[in-house]
Amino acid sequence: MITRKEFLWQSGAFALGTLLLPTSCAFVGDGTDKNLGVQLYTFRDEMANDPKRTLEKIAAIGIKKIETARSGKGHYYGLTPKEMKETCETLGMKLVSGHVHLDNQWEKTIEEAVASGQEYLICSTMPSKGQTVSNYKSVADAFNKAGEDCKAAGLKFGYHNHQYEFESDGGQVLYEVLLENTDSDLVHMELDLGWTIVAGKDPLDYFDRYEGRFPLWHLKDMNMKEKVSTEFGKGGLDIALMLKNVKKSGVKHIFIEQEEYATTPMESMKHNMEYIGQI
Repeated sequence: MITRKEFLWQSGAFALGTLLLPTSCAFVGDGTDKNLGVQLYTFRDEMANDPKRTLEKIAAIGIKKIETARSGKGHYYGLTPKEMKETCETLGMKLVSGHVHLDNQWEKTIEEAVASGQEYLICSTMPSKGQTVSNYKSVADAFNKAGEDCKAAGLKFGYHNHQYEFESDGGQVLYEVLLENTDSDLVHMELDLGWTIVAGKDPLDYFDRYEGRFPLWHLKDMNMKEKVSTEFGKGGLDIALMLKNVKKSGVKHIFIEQEEYATTPMESMKHNMEYIGQI
């Protein structure tokens, strides 16, 4: 029989979890996972120092999905792919995606991702220099090949933008060159909404013109003057409006990412979760 002390503790824990979990899950469209995730670059120092304890703290504030970022200790912060998977599962979270490089370790990267059980491998930076249409077409070819590699392994390949992809060459926006020269079945775009608005572009415009091309988002508010990330509601991204357009974008997984903080990464993430819960 449960004791009164145990009952009170469990009730309190449940109430806290209910408070922190977003209550706005109804914003998602058909096919979108209702659970919010986090890009672990937000907690890069904490993950480097104590990945398991950091994941425990992340789970405690209601985060249900994880996207890793390449670190000095590898793709899984010193853990094996299997350890990363099992740690997340034990905490009620799912390892969905990971930021990687398209480099000479690509085959090993795929093998690790398969062992981790994750669904996506996301190239996190342009693998070839040159802000030209010609280079972006070459990169598109490389991305299509990487997509084929991932598909053969039961994975999905994608690309995460920054600001520079929205520069133009000869009147063509380079990000659009990338979109138009990649196979949508092989290359799954992760749109960073924050860097998109910093570049002076409107995410809704891309949702309209390239409907269904963005199965992953980085939900990131931005201080438009300093061009750095900030807590939700303090920057230039209309988060409520973005969340009303999830269906058109094709998004299935939304990862919160914040690179700079008013105080600490955990306090910022708590703020972000509470902000979402009030929309």
